[in-house]
Amino acid sequence: MARFGTLLLSFGLFCSSIGFCSMPPHARVAADTGSSTVVRTAMKNVEFHLTDRIVIYVAALNGKLTPKQGEIAIFDDKSSFGIDVDSANVSITPAALSNDMNDFVFANPDAPLKKLSATIKDDELTVKGLLVSKGGIPFETTGTLSVTPEGLIRVHTKKVKALKLPVKGLMDMLGIDTQKLIDTQKTTGVSVDKDDLILDPGRLLPPPQLTGHLTSVAIANGTIELTFGGGQDSRKSAPVKETCAARNFVGFKGGSVRFGKLTMTDADLELVDANPADPFDFSLDHYRAQLVAGYSKSTPQNGLCVHMPDFNKIHHAANESK
Repeated sequence: MARFGTLLLSFGLFCSSIGFCSMPPHARVAADTGSSTVVRTAMKNVEFHLTDRIVIYVAALNGKLTPKQGEIAIFDDKSSFGIDVDSANVSITPAALSNDMNDFVFANPDAPLKKLSATIKDDELTVKGLLVSKGGIPFETTGTLSVTPEGLIRVHTKKVKALKLPVKGLMDMLGIDTQKLIDTQKTTGVSVDKDDLILDPGRLLPPPQLTGHLTSVAIANGTIELTFGGGQDSRKSAPVKETCAARNFVGFKGGSVRFGKLTMTDADLELVDANPADPFDFSLDHYRAQLVAGYSKSTPQNGLCVHMPDFNKIHHAANESK
């Protein structure tokens, strides 16, 4: 048994020296527990697909991957890790927000709101849908966005319509608020404070979920712009230094990550936009298709630069060939 342990340790050191390796599951676990679990991550100019219909734009992000239940981050299982954000500038379009509300936040069959759509005009967010808890009455609510001291998003209600009739004044007169109309116990990342909706950015989006201290939220250029930063860890952690001279990329440094049959220890991996003229369109659900359509180059430090075409380009090409 001692000899087997020595051989396994030697094999693990060899794998570390070349940057990554493929090992059977029991050997991978042994190697993973002996390595740092901290995987620093960075993104720049990325259209990040959380699902095929929910896409956020990441102008810049620095943080780390947080494996769930002590395991390593597995790219083939988005629920195996989250992204703990030190600093980031992220935006979401009304179309993506609409998809998120329908496909994720209010996806529960018993959710109080259905068939939701979001639009932006000036500095106000309008949400339309059906109030299922009141027999499917069409409603429309308009409000402004701000950040709470806890780093949550407050949607302050300014106008409410039901059946296309203004009802906010009537609600105020009767002492009825949004909290009494909407039961959010069967929703994800949403609570109600009197007339205002409170959104938790760490639970509002599907995995891999972004958690961090939200410092500002604004409506600009037809999108909702979120800024993260100022957390305690952000003062301790140095940003990831990219090594592939890429304009648009997703990078991982340190710790262990698993993708497909490969496990990379002391990770030094960058996913690089093959065409940097526009943002890097990256889908974690379809990374293997992007990987197959691209090519890889090793660095002198045993790192790996993976050049990938945009997901939307190979996706459109595949549809056209059918």
